[in-house]
Amino acid sequence: MAMQGRPAIVDPVARLLAGYRPISGVPDELFGADGEVRPVWSTLIEAIANMSPEELAAGQARGDQYLRDAGVFYRQYGPQDAAERDWPLSHLPVLIAEDEWHEIADGLIQRADLLERVVADLYGDNSLVADGYLPPALVADNPEWLRPLVGVTPRGGHFLHFVAFDIGRGPHGEWWVLGDRTQAPSGAGFALENRIATSRVYADHLSQSKVHRLAGFFRTFRDALIGMREHEDGRVGILTPGPMNDTYFEHAYIARYLGFMLLEGDDLTVRDGQLMVRTVDGLSPVSVLWRRLDSAWADPLELDETSALGTPGMLGAIRSGSVTMVNALGSGVLETRGLLAFLPRICAEVTGAPLKLPNIATWWCGQASERAYVKANAQRMTIGSAYATRHLFDLDEVSAVAGAFTRPLDMTVEDWIEARAGQLVAQEAVTLSTTPAFEEGTLVPRPMSLRVFLARTRDGWQVMPGGFARIGRTAGSAKLAMQQGGSAADVWVVSPHDVPAETMLATASTPYLRQQPGVLPSRAADNLFWLGRYVERAENLVRLLRAYHLRLAEAPKEASPLVAHLETYLAELGADPIDGLPEGLVDTLASASTAADNIRDRFSVDGWMALDDLSKTVRKMMRTARPGDDTALAMGILLRKISGFSGLVHENMYRFMGWRFLSCGRSLERALSLTALLATFADPAAPDGSLDLAVEVADSHMTHRRRYAVATNRATVVDLLALDPLNPRAVIYQLNEIAEHISVLPGSELHRQLSPLQRAVLQARTDLAVETPETLTSATLTRLGDEIASLSGHIASTYLR
Repeated sequence: MAMQGRPAIVDPVARLLAGYRPISGVPDELFGADGEVRPVWSTLIEAIANMSPEELAAGQARGDQYLRDAGVFYRQYGPQDAAERDWPLSHLPVLIAEDEWHEIADGLIQRADLLERVVADLYGDNSLVADGYLPPALVADNPEWLRPLVGVTPRGGHFLHFVAFDIGRGPHGEWWVLGDRTQAPSGAGFALENRIATSRVYADHLSQSKVHRLAGFFRTFRDALIGMREHEDGRVGILTPGPMNDTYFEHAYIARYLGFMLLEGDDLTVRDGQLMVRTVDGLSPVSVLWRRLDSAWADPLELDETSALGTPGMLGAIRSGSVTMVNALGSGVLETRGLLAFLPRICAEVTGAPLKLPNIATWWCGQASERAYVKANAQRMTIGSAYATRHLFDLDEVSAVAGAFTRPLDMTVEDWIEARAGQLVAQEAVTLSTTPAFEEGTLVPRPMSLRVFLARTRDGWQVMPGGFARIGRTAGSAKLAMQQGGSAADVWVVSPHDVPAETMLATASTPYLRQQPGVLPSRAADNLFWLGRYVERAENLVRLLRAYHLRLAEAPKEASPLVAHLETYLAELGADPIDGLPEGLVDTLASASTAADNIRDRFSVDGWMALDDLSKTVRKMMRTARPGDDTALAMGILLRKISGFSGLVHENMYRFMGWRFLSCGRSLERALSLTALLATFADPAAPDGSLDLAVEVADSHMTHRRRYAVATNRATVVDLLALDPLNPRAVIYQLNEIAEHISVLPGSELHRQLSPLQRAVLQARTDLAVETPETLTSATLTRLGDEIASLSGHIASTYLR
């Protein structure tokens, strides 16, 4: 019963919003200035209000589970190391009405065109400096203004192709540009993942909500990149700094989503002014490179000589006009905070119109008048270095510039500003609008900013109809970056009309022709090859450890020569079982994960998650498994997980070059483990029970029982595990597999002379095929193992250079 004088809240929307209190004097995205819910939010809020707490929690759990299953992460850097963290999704999207979004888009297109003209001038006529619109020191002293590129006009004529802008709603409800992202803007891939995860949360609502889709934006930009190629045989690649970069997941995701090669600097070389990618089939030209690393790292010959991420000669290829760089090297100069102070005047001069979306108020302290103004207003401004760091998730408070200079405690702000004239930028402190976010099931207002992406297409700039919202951790906090505890949210642009169901598929105007599979970079082939080896090596160790602990449970090693013999063998493999689960097994699975991480763009999400689950399981078992039956059972679990991973990968991978190298690695490692197993446990001097152990470890008990109507003896075991071409657990079978895979790799065409690799494989197969169980001694098996091991070097020298 309701309390006397206080009517019960029965309206579900009123109940949902009962505790939501916008901050006084701060605009709110959910409530308008009139105190009413903005119309664009009404449908979603009503849908949420009519969900039970259990339904809402289940939806949020679905979104989080999707992100975990997809392996979405960001890399958080700490004092000691970097760690992968789960993606912190804010479960409530930010909603913006279509008409308001058109105004934002119109202003950002104007700004993108303006920045294109500015950067073209800075690397061309430099009239903005000559005519006094920009101070010389702001350009000449800027580490992002790259002198070697002055006078170089990009092929196609444009410096900028993909840009982003951080925007926020100011105190009076207007949108301001907080920062320009022209170097290598990040977040577009995360925006896609936010959309997919949020669609899981509101599965029943999103399809009816008239929200603009994102796929069309990416499809159009993909087509634009393909259209930039100089020749049809030219490739499009995405250049990444590598797996340790904080947004590497996004690089791999975008490469997989668009169907482009993900390349590192070592994958590329320059020949006669042409940028080339090293592939298993030799050098292949790259016509378009979407750069995701800072310009200074791109070429150690002409830019930062300490860079291990770039490609020597890259600038030469750009000067020759053989490659289009997205965005052009040197475009990071536009991110300079000090430039914001001069853009309004430049815009008025070159376009004859004011900026449609104003900057956050900015002063460059290199001019006496502005320096004096900043000193007089230092209490309400924040001051920092002119050159902010450019990473998506380490942006400091949106009202500040990342500081490279620290004011001494004994120096006043005024004296510090004077001492750093020409190096400091001041920005007015801004209070951003708030947006609703869930906190323990309750809606609360949290500060937010948006990152909006623009792509250059054949028809000009196209704005992504949505974006990436960063949400503050606490009310009134300016700490929006995830490195500082913030979260990320999807952005819905809501139309009053039905919206098209955009996909990545283009409308076919000509008969469909199947495209040839893409090239395989040598680095990717190398990682696939070693992934196959590491996973097979881990499986072999698991089988050996299970056999060891099963026997240890029956008799201590002091009473069992076979257990002692197996323990010595495992120790020689780097997996001493004395301390339970050996580090050698953990390290092998970690190496497999590293190899898979290096080719994340070529690896299915299911395959990655299965491998990650393997690694997590073995780490957990290290703390709990006890010697004997307990560890034997644990190894059985691991074996099933490894088999599931292998089956998943080998059944689902497209049967082209990548699958061949993965399979070669797997077959070579299995052949090596089998020769070593037979040389040790089929030796006449081996302890009793060794032959049965060899058959067990090779998973061939049933096959042996059916093939031979006798008990295990050396002849039957060696015949089955070394010489039987129909047994997938036989050495000869694996050598045949390697020969078959190599026969279709580049350089192995019919009627050509055998390559050194082919001759080495043929030699090993022949040396084994002419043996009999009686002549295949332990010494012969050891010698054969050395031959098989040498195949790895032949594969590397032939394809993986």
